[in-house]
Amino acid sequence: MTVGVCYFPEHWPRQRWERDVEQMAEAGLEYVRMAEFSWGRIEPERGEFDFEWLDEAIELIGDHGMEVILCTPTATPPKWLVDERPEILQEDPDGTVREFGSRRHYCFNSPAYREETERIVTRMAERYADNPHVAGWQTDNEYGCHETVRCYCADCSNAFSEWLADRHGDVDALNEAWGTTFWSQQYPDFEAVEPPGPTPAEHHPSRLLAYYRFASDSVVEYNRLQTEILREVNDDWLITHNFMGHFSTLDAYDVAGDLDLVSWDSYPTGFVQDRREAEATVEELRAGDPDQVGLNHDIYRGALEQPFWVMEQQPGDVNWPPHAPQPADGAMRLWAHHAVAHGGDAVLYFRWRRCRQGQEQYHAGLRKQDGSPDRGYADASTAAEELFDLGPVDAPVALLHSYENLWATNIQPHAPEFDYWTHAGTYYRALRRRGVQVDVVPPERDLDGYAAVVAPTLYLLDDALATRLEAYVEDGGQLLIGARSGEKDPYNKLPDALQPGPLAGLVGATVAQHESLPEQVPTRVGYGGDEYEYRTWAEWLDADDATVQGRHRSGPADGQAAVVDAERGRGRVTYCGVWPGRELADALVGDLLERAGVTTHAPLPDGVRIAERDGHVWVTNFTDAPVSVDVPGGAAWIVGHKRVGAYDVGVLEGTLGDVTVTRENSEP
Repeated sequence: MTVGVCYFPEHWPRQRWERDVEQMAEAGLEYVRMAEFSWGRIEPERGEFDFEWLDEAIELIGDHGMEVILCTPTATPPKWLVDERPEILQEDPDGTVREFGSRRHYCFNSPAYREETERIVTRMAERYADNPHVAGWQTDNEYGCHETVRCYCADCSNAFSEWLADRHGDVDALNEAWGTTFWSQQYPDFEAVEPPGPTPAEHHPSRLLAYYRFASDSVVEYNRLQTEILREVNDDWLITHNFMGHFSTLDAYDVAGDLDLVSWDSYPTGFVQDRREAEATVEELRAGDPDQVGLNHDIYRGALEQPFWVMEQQPGDVNWPPHAPQPADGAMRLWAHHAVAHGGDAVLYFRWRRCRQGQEQYHAGLRKQDGSPDRGYADASTAAEELFDLGPVDAPVALLHSYENLWATNIQPHAPEFDYWTHAGTYYRALRRRGVQVDVVPPERDLDGYAAVVAPTLYLLDDALATRLEAYVEDGGQLLIGARSGEKDPYNKLPDALQPGPLAGLVGATVAQHESLPEQVPTRVGYGGDEYEYRTWAEWLDADDATVQGRHRSGPADGQAAVVDAERGRGRVTYCGVWPGRELADALVGDLLERAGVTTHAPLPDGVRIAERDGHVWVTNFTDAPVSVDVPGGAAWIVGHKRVGAYDVGVLEGTLGDVTVTRENSEP
């Protein structure tokens, strides 16, 4: 387990570099990431390269026993390149060109930009092919940030037509698959299918989904262009890309297929302000939401089914959310441990110094702009001392997560409150409240070996996936399926069969009616002898070959089935036809884990989480109230002790079943 930092030597006078690097080494940092925005410094004009400054910085870092992660600088094409080849710029749906002046202004499908990308990446790779201090590369930076996955220029239009032709063969097949007879939307040829620009009403849902798939695939191709160049030059380099949290427009699983390592950028106090529905609590503004951050840790661990890196860890206050509260004392250390508990192998703080110029002047670093230590510096140093080598996470539960289902439900949410991330997070939070490690994986992943699987929304469904889930249950798996599953076919059309479509035989029920409900409508469901609230979405189920476990207790659905389950072979499947509230989700997940024989903890206090990895247990406290940890027979504490204070962490040898965590002065 290692700690590192992101550094921009080009922002500082050379006379500061040596002291900066000395202080990095003194703090116990092991990796330094550099050069992701440096194209204009490396090539100030076409064909005139200046690598001397970067050579010197790399050498300094290596001399102090650290390693370098270099970045391809393609996120920021310089002004001279934009002036020479303006066709590289992105366009908005209305044709507005995204101009030079910030970052990520290039089009992934621009032949001109792919040519320029190949040129600069090759030149940099060859320059450092044999440098012993360069451990690997990050491709570009945060693909799609600032809503830049989807471009609408002429190059994208041409590429989209080719993409469709490759997948459908002839346009009649496309018209049939999409159902374009609705509103006379038939296409005479593939060239007629353009990117979805401004239109009076909403676009055809099949066309939108196709364009979202195409745009994501375009990023995959562009990233592959870079990884192939880097591997050809030096196949020993590790290659990664830094994804973002709760990022909806790019399929990270597809991009990850061309990487050696998945990394992502974690900003907990920003995420609770701009990437979720609920208003942030005071504690969350100081330390974030452990389940929101944890879900992303587990997505990126699941992408390649191996440990991940946090390539940018929040170091203090940040510039981009609506507000910038200072994190709680110890939060930056807590976040590093939380990442490791979820399977992280390295945490790199962004950045070393607060920058004196440009758009990120209000983004903290580990040190202030004058070089003095900021609040995160001590946390990073402490984390570097405390972390130790570990094996992989062994998760007994999988949660199925799909970007295509996310896109399709966003296209037709049928309720402004229906949000894929929030719905999936309801089930994820219930699992983490029990201390259970969770692999978040795409539905196509092999599920053998998981004691239980949770599928919150399998919205787009085909026969192949249904058959695989049937086999999983028949072989003894425990499966929990959430509402709106089997609602559409892979082209975003309603199938002939009633929901859940191909899953009806497995579930033993069909959806007779559905409704979406605003917050003011009372919603109640009876389950297991108790009544619970649900929200937003409700289905009335006809149970033909299943046992009714829950019924509606409100509205016109009163008395209708809401939750059913069925035994299939050696396993069991449960279908929940509502978006469960917290208590119902806890009950459903608790029953699932009990049937699966998964070791769990009693429901944990809000903001307090347990994670088990390689014979060690982490207790992470994201709140301002201390908790007590009881381990019968004592414990070997690696970090901390049995009282885990506010915004603190404890690590001990043992397993989940050994540990009981309670709020101080409360009953277990």
